[in-house]
Amino acid sequence: MAMLALLFSCEYLKKTDERKPVARVNESYLFEEDIKNLVPQGASKEDSTLLVENFINRWATQQLLMDGAKLNLSEEKQSNFNKLVEQYKIDLYTKAYMEALVKKNIDTVIADEEAERYYENNKAVFKLNEELIKFRYVNLDENMINYEDVKKRFERYNDRDKRILDSISIQFKSYSFKDSVWIRLSQAIRKIPAVTPENKEQLLKKSNFIQLKDSLGVYLMQINDVLLRNETAPLEYVRPTINQIVINKRKLDLIRELEKDITKDAVKNKEFEIYK
Repeated sequence: MAMLALLFSCEYLKKTDERKPVARVNESYLFEEDIKNLVPQGASKEDSTLLVENFINRWATQQLLMDGAKLNLSEEKQSNFNKLVEQYKIDLYTKAYMEALVKKNIDTVIADEEAERYYENNKAVFKLNEELIKFRYVNLDENMINYEDVKKRFERYNDRDKRILDSISIQFKSYSFKDSVWIRLSQAIRKIPAVTPENKEQLLKKSNFIQLKDSLGVYLMQINDVLLRNETAPLEYVRPTINQIVINKRKLDLIRELEKDITKDAVKNKEFEIYK
């Protein structure tokens, strides 16, 4: 009688499942709702059909392999796999929950004093693996009417010159006047095609004015400062890295603190007990 009731119950559940199946492998079903968002908008009928058929065939292959594995793998191995799956599920949930808690509680503001302190205590870590320079440049046509005036102002570069050069920058093919910012030498070379392996050493001389020509025109460059490979990187250059390091350390400290608090609260609220 109990067996009859069980069979009736199973049949009842099958009849009440109103989902429309599109494929079956043994006791596993693929339903329309599983593939309803599979086809992107605007896809042709042919592409849509091919996409759905490929998905169904992949699903069927996976189900057949899964059924075969259940029949042929030892119970011990299946048990180990189930434990791994369960642990992976736990890891996903706890990681997502912890990330949400950290995001809500972490302070991401790094004071200048803290960044400077970290920098001073870890200077040996911040060695350059490539050259840095501070420079400005402008690429222009040598035949432009005011060429000599632009060149003069570019070299002198007082406050008035800065304003005038900025106001006429539309005349330049390319330019950068941010000469107080450290950039990689390789980045500067990419900006200026006229720089070659033979003349690139000119960019590594402090307070050096350079004029180069190529088919695109004339490049005027002023090198303000240089740092060579293996020298200590300046604080302003590595500040983003320091900020990330400090924030990551805060995250680890906060995670440890949250884990302790969660466990402590669970014990206090009698949600967690260890039986002795």
